[in-house]
Amino acid sequence: MAVEMRIQGLMIDPITNMPIVVLRDPRTDARLPIWVGVFEANAIALELERSRPPRPMTHDLLQAVIGELGARLEKVEIVDLQDNIFYGALHVRTADGELRSIDCRPSDAIALALRAGAPIFAREEVIEAAQEIDVTQGHEETEQFRRWLESLGEEELGKYEI
Repeated sequence: MAVEMRIQGLMIDPITNMPIVVLRDPRTDARLPIWVGVFEANAIALELERSRPPRPMTHDLLQAVIGELGARLEKVEIVDLQDNIFYGALHVRTADGELRSIDCRPSDAIALALRAGAPIFAREEVIEAAQEIDVTQGHEETEQFRRWLESLGEEELGKYEI
């Protein structure tokens, strides 16, 4: 079963210096940290800040193509976690009413969902499995990082800039 998630924050991992998107289940407060690339984080940040670049970015282009084809993005979903890598899917309703699932990176799914106003979901088993991964990607500070992530409040989640 999939759970609707909210973006809780976009920040820099203090250990790896990589951007992290933190999704949160509003029902249980479970957090799902997803490491993303710098360019993808920038695309997410621009939309979170409602900033428009002078020319369309790739996610803007994809949204326009979907619309021009008479389709719409119904939702995005974090569908799997294998070897510490998250997998995503776009759920697109075609012009003839068929629902298509398209494989994608979670960062692209999130950036597109923000532009299209589509909900973000994560499968429960992915949220559960994410609690077991080595969130520091091999660093010795794993437990320290987990405590830091769990202790983040709204003020910390908003103060990091990319």
